[in-house]
Amino acid sequence: MSVELPFSHLYNLNRLGQAGDAVQFAPSDAERDALARFAGVLRVDSFAARVDLKKLSPNRFRLVFSLDADVVQACVVTLVEVPAHIQLAFDRELHFEPALRRTEEDGAVEVPLGDDAPEEIDSLHYDLAAALIEELVLALDPYPRAPGVEFQAPEGEGAAESPFAVLKGLKSGL
Repeated sequence: MSVELPFSHLYNLNRLGQAGDAVQFAPSDAERDALARFAGVLRVDSFAARVDLKKLSPNRFRLVFSLDADVVQACVVTLVEVPAHIQLAFDRELHFEPALRRTEEDGAVEVPLGDDAPEEIDSLHYDLAAALIEELVLALDPYPRAPGVEFQAPEGEGAAESPFAVLKGLKSGL
């Protein structure tokens, strides 16, 4: 299943030399609006990215990502705007394996263990924005609250009785 991302920033890893490269980019206003819809937030006020790329071998690459973003979410209690600053630094290691060279021996698939396994790619045209969007969405507060706001459960006479108390009453009535 493929997900349509709000924007992309393709980089041709084939052009990367031994000295490496650094790429900085920021999405346009329209792309930030699309990112806000994609991430389920009210607004993305700023999004600045830097990616340092290094060639480890002819088919292995290390990418170090830095992201500074300002987002505005809705408070889950009051729906007022809750601004947040997200600053992330993470890295990825990529391993290029062309689709033509991939073979499955006896139907067995080797699954690398651990978080340090490189990400397998089958194209040298890599979308730098995809990893940044993924990490931004994961860094969002799932239940943002305005400062000083706490959820108060509604009080009422018709408070629901525990389901176990209802079952106990049925058992004793037999």
